[in-house]
Formats: sequence, structure tokens, C-alpha cells
Amino acid sequence: MSIDSIVPKARIGILALQGDFQEHAALLSKMGCATVNEVRLPKDLDYIDGLIIPGGESTTMSKLIENYDFRSSLIQFHGENKPIWGTCAGTIIIAKEAEGLDPWKPLDLIDISVQRNGYGRQLDSFQANLTIDKLKPQTPFAGIFIRAPKILSIGEKVETLSILGNNEPVAVKQKNVVATTFHPELTGDFRFHQLFLELVSDNLSAQVKET
Repeated sequence: MSIDSIVPKARIGILALQGDFQEHAALLSKMGCATVNEVRLPKDLDYIDGLIIPGGESTTMSKLIENYDFRSSLIQFHGENKPIWGTCAGTIIIAKEAEGLDPWKPLDLIDISVQRNGYGRQLDSFQANLTIDKLKPQTPFAGIFIRAPKILSIGEKVETLSILGNNEPVAVKQKNVVATTFHPELTGDFRFHQLFLELVSDNLSAQVKET
């Protein structure tokens, strides 16, 4: 799977406050992504073209976002139309509304409503083969769900990328924001990461055309 035209241009940041940011970084490195930055302070957002908000413990992550004064910087990053991808807890962080995270309000970067731990606790973790038409090749993708949030509703402008057998969306996209309730970084299958890199690359190309 060739990503030679994408990787050299993409400066990918991973929010490294808490959670499985190292797993994302390791997978991107295996893909040959030369520039992967751990984002630990708001100023680190100035040096990246796309951001991954990883899975982890959403209550802890939300507190650290406030403690490190990330809220306004993340909203500004989104306002600059730079791609953002939230996985599992990251999906909760970027949602419009999130049950089970009160009183903290999510960042409202994508028009979805989610329920924290919607599929149960750690013992209720499961794996399901997912159909994701945008991935190449179009073979089933192993969706790993660990204390996963459940997407309760999506806005009119939100595109569903994948559903479970019961028609529940588990991967969605709105403009340059992607949310997955599962953990692609734990599979060893880098097709979803490639999809995000393509989104970043397309955004960079669009910026060049505008100048």
C-alpha cells in the first residue's frame, strides 16, 4: 500500500495528555510518517497539519485539557479547518454533546451526540468486522471496542463511514473532522490512518492552491 505521496508532507500531532497516544505514534512510524509530534502544550498545535485525539480515560483527558488551557486552542485549530481525528475517548472530547461526562462540556467540533461507555465497561469489550467503503482495499476492518462510546445521534451534515450490524454509526466524518468509537491504532491495520493522512494531504493541497 503506497503512501509515498502523502507521508512526506504531513505533520501529524497526537494529543499526548493521557491515553494511547504512543500506539498511534508507533503505527504512523511503521507507515513511514516522518513527522509525528506529541502535543503536550497548546503551542505545539502551531507546528502540525493534523491532530489525533486518542482513546483513553475521557474524564481524565477532559480535566487535563482544562488544566493545560487547551480548549480555546483546540477550537481555534478546528476553526483553521485543519483535520482532527478522535478515537474512542477522543470522539467524546470532540462531540457536540456527551452523556456521562457532566459537568464538562465537549468541544463541539463535530455534530454528534455520544454516550460515554455506551457499550459497557472493560469486561464488555468486543471486536467486530466493519465495512468501511472509503478504505482500500475494501476488506473488513477489525473494529476493537474497549469501553467504547456510543453515537446516539448525528447532524444532517455528518457522513456515516461505518455502522455496526444494528445500524449504529461507529465512524463518522464532518468536513475535516473524523470520529471513530473503536481503536484503529490497536489493530496493526493502517488503512484508517492512511485515510486520515489523505485528508491532511488534501487539505495541504487546497491551501497551496489558494496561495
